[in-house]
Amino acid sequence: MEFYTCQYCYKEFDPKRRRVQKYCSNSCRSKAHHARKKTETKLSIISDSETKTNVPTVPTPSAKNKVDSMSLAGTGNAAAGSLLADTIKSVFTPLDNKPATKGDLENLKKQIVNRYHKITNLQQRNDGALPYFDMDTSEVVYLL
Repeated sequence: MEFYTCQYCYKEFDPKRRRVQKYCSNSCRSKAHHARKKTETKLSIISDSETKTNVPTVPTPSAKNKVDSMSLAGTGNAAAGSLLADTIKSVFTPLDNKPATKGDLENLKKQIVNRYHKITNLQQRNDGALPYFDMDTSEVVYLL
């Protein structure tokens, strides 16, 4: 039996797969990956033009940005812009596409309470009776 050496923890292990394994376990493989990625992001290689050698450097932290405080003028401008946008939206929105109000829902509730509802897409009879839907019997009724 042939033993291999883990490339992360350097312990000898018996391979469980046919191909050559680099690590003794999934946790060593994962830790090696994270360590490799950590060093890649922290160290960047720059070349020195005079000596032609690669020098690893740690990137300098960027200066902290100053957080702007809210000013009265900025607040006023935001409120005015919001008000203007809402006004333009309400002017150009057709009446059929506007949201229902509380009053609209109450009117609808009053109409549903009625027993007969006029049907507008059916024609009237020859004697002039108009079609209505009866809510109690769920039938179409013609009334004068």
